Amino acid sequence: MKFVQFLSLVVFCFLLSIASTNSFALNLPKEFASMGTQSLAKSLNGENNPHAVKSALAVEYQRWKGTRYRLGGSSRRGIDCSALVQHLFSHSFNTHLPRTTGEQIRHGKSISRQQLKAGDLVFFKTSPGLRHVGVYVGNNQFLHASTSIGVTITSLDNRYWASRYETARRLTLAG
Repeated sequence: MKFVQFLSLVVFCFLLSIASTNSFALNLPKEFASMGTQSLAKSLNGENNPHAVKSALAVEYQRWKGTRYRLGGSSRRGIDCSALVQHLFSHSFNTHLPRTTGEQIRHGKSISRQQLKAGDLVFFKTSPGLRHVGVYVGNNQFLHASTSIGVTITSLDNRYWASRYETARRLTLAG
């Protein structure tokens, strides 16, 4: 019995050491490298704390990274861009957003690309009548559900996305 307790303690200490090193961020853009996993809702206190927003997005990115794109999808078996954004804001920020890009683009305050901060929504006009949405994460990058590679982080300077950039919106996040 003592061996089982000892082994449990060793495993617990190992897991604790991994969590405290932020090693989960090794595959993330350098913007995320020094962030912990604190909950945004607990740290906002009515203001959009940039570190808390980036931290919450980093955690969600690790949960969703690589999930394939599926039009109309809203689960880890497949998700589309607006469902991913809706999920990110609901689970990390305690903020309700509607389900479609057409509805999401009407929320928040319009801001210029130069004013972007982590947590802002970025919209792209992909074809007549169709839009794509993602969440700005800092360092000129956005988190989104790509039709070709699933949930990923992409540069706003990517030729495809730069030519289709439409607008950005800043939401008031719930605390």
